[in-house]
Amino acid sequence: MKKVAAAIIKDRDQLLIAKRHSKDPLAGKWEFPGGKLEPGETPEECLVREIREELRIEVEIGSFYDDTVYGFKDQAIHLLFYWAKVIKGEIKPVVHDDVKWITIKELTRFNFAPADIPIVKRMERENI
Repeated sequence: MKKVAAAIIKDRDQLLIAKRHSKDPLAGKWEFPGGKLEPGETPEECLVREIREELRIEVEIGSFYDDTVYGFKDQAIHLLFYWAKVIKGEIKPVVHDDVKWITIKELTRFNFAPADIPIVKRMERENI
């Protein structure tokens, strides 16, 4: 099972979401940015690296929020969600078609990737 880390990047009452690239199998779906853990890498180290590569910003990783396991075809991924905040830089999407800062109330307006949906629902329930 692949391990993937995702950052819930928060600034005051807004969250950063990213739209998957048009050539991606999940093109057009929204997600919390992140990526696959490399061998020997912690989820926190993975997120710092991935966010730097994908969004050209530096983030500080906070506490673990939740995880999900999502299966598709003959694969499964274990997705680990961590809180994060921007500490340096201006967001420049490299592998996404778009990024947006949204409020919790706006989450339902976006078509999220299947693995992110349980986390989105939990956040809506808890109104974080």
